[in-house]
Amino acid sequence: MEQVQPGNQLPSVGGGTMARAGSAKDRVNDALSRLESMVDARLQSEKARADELAERLARLEHQHNELKKVASEVEGRLERAMEYIRSLLAVDQK
Repeated sequence: MEQVQPGNQLPSVGGGTMARAGSAKDRVNDALSRLESMVDARLQSEKARADELAERLARLEHQHNELKKVASEVEGRLERAMEYIRSLLAVDQK
């Protein structure tokens, strides 16, 4: 550690400290700007993904409704066919 001899002055800390503080502040501001940019990019990416998933969900819901209609129609046809077969069997047993 450097000793101060009588008559010697301590190094000036005013200007150097202010410059370092300004530099540190600039680095912090740059880091915050980069972080904000990363967050914005991530939000845009997630919004695009959410929109894509919402569109896919809508398509799947539509397909599900169409399949429910088909299943209901098939069920009705099967019931009518079973009733017809039962009526034939009943006539055949008489």
